Amino acid sequence: MPRTLRFEQDGAIYHVLNRGNYRADIFESEGARTAFLKCLEEACEKTGWRVHAWCLMSNHYHLALETPVANLVEGMQWLQVTFALRFNRLRQEHGHLFQGRYKSLLVDPDAGLGPLCHYIHLNPVRASLCAVEALAEWPWTSLRWLVQPRQRPRWYTAKEFLHHAGGLADTPAGRKKYLEYLAWVAEDEPARKAMQFDRMSQGWIVGSTDFKVAMALEQRRVAAALAQGDRDAQQAGEVLQQKLLDQLLKKARRTRSDLHQSAKMADWKVALAAAMKARTTVTNRWLAEQLHMGSLHEVSRRVAAFQCKTTNYKT
Repeated sequence: MPRTLRFEQDGAIYHVLNRGNYRADIFESEGARTAFLKCLEEACEKTGWRVHAWCLMSNHYHLALETPVANLVEGMQWLQVTFALRFNRLRQEHGHLFQGRYKSLLVDPDAGLGPLCHYIHLNPVRASLCAVEALAEWPWTSLRWLVQPRQRPRWYTAKEFLHHAGGLADTPAGRKKYLEYLAWVAEDEPARKAMQFDRMSQGWIVGSTDFKVAMALEQRRVAAALAQGDRDAQQAGEVLQQKLLDQLLKKARRTRSDLHQSAKMADWKVALAAAMKARTTVTNRWLAEQLHMGSLHEVSRRVAAFQCKTTNYKT
């Protein structure tokens, strides 16, 4: 069967999830979970994503994420491949880490996002991993960032699900009321049914009927454009990468000619490549070609060494 089209547009919101290959417990250790969150942080920095909620279970993850720029596919490819490489390197293992393509459901920002965040926050309760009263202390959902604001990264936002829970403010009182709201939802089956909890991981869309109809029509338009060879998004990404390269060259007081004339692995080129990788999902092939750095393997090795040296990050 043909693969389902990944719908992408500026400002879209998704429920993204995937499982370990053969349902393996890929998140059974604290190290693996921490490593995934580190990769998620890097992906958000590269893509500009905003995360509304997340949860790590033993063998799968849930994300409620927003893409200000239409780059879900590009960012998810980087996130899953990078985490799999780091995970396998740590374990000295090989092979597929995830069961296949991640699943992404398009989410209605009005009728779907709030319920999705509640659904994600309550995952440990449904799985009997903790009682709803202890949910705020369970470390592997974004709920801990809600109750401890100082831990929040800049790419996390709680505004939308607090608003859905009754127009709550992001204050100590509002956060306490949200925990009480989750406890009510956990006990109230009609409320969960009304918010379509049973459909949060099914199909391709989460939201109202009107939203589903509108997005179905948009899906058809996008599919038709792709069939005719529309590559605007790809071209736009290339333009942004070239623009960033020019900005970094100017900052380093270098020119495009210097890329041709300098040694393939000159220190300043490696630093430039590392800066590109930190801000985009650019590939080693692109760096090797655009910066005239030669071997893809050597680009990967040198940039990784540079990043370890400058950030003291240990895989």
